[in-house]
Amino acid sequence: MSLKILSVDDSKTIRMIVGRSLKNYDCTVCEAANGEEGLAAAAKELPDLIILDITMPVMDGVTMLTKLRQEPGLQAIPVVMLTAESGTANVAHIAALGVQDYLVKPFKDEQLIEKISRLLPLALKAAA
Repeated sequence: MSLKILSVDDSKTIRMIVGRSLKNYDCTVCEAANGEEGLAAAAKELPDLIILDITMPVMDGVTMLTKLRQEPGLQAIPVVMLTAESGTANVAHIAALGVQDYLVKPFKDEQLIEKISRLLPLALKAAA
């Protein structure tokens, strides 16, 4: 069964990196450019995992996560937060929000795959 991963980031480059990182795995990557679009996409797609940026226009990641956790059909979706801040206070704040993991930007493909693999059974695509 193919997994569905939602990448929510205002940076098209970051969304592209997430998609490229997962191209060899049996999963579909959906995208949203801000928290408002991300909430709508989460409700429509019901992803297995959300990769969520913190700092975005329209609705930031913290607000999106708060709203996500209030929605009965969406509250159990695991979330990996992306942040440019690696300070202890920031990490503690992210953990308090109920995220499963976080990743500091910039990141390598392998780091993202490792974080996702801890939460979901990522499988390589079958050879064509």
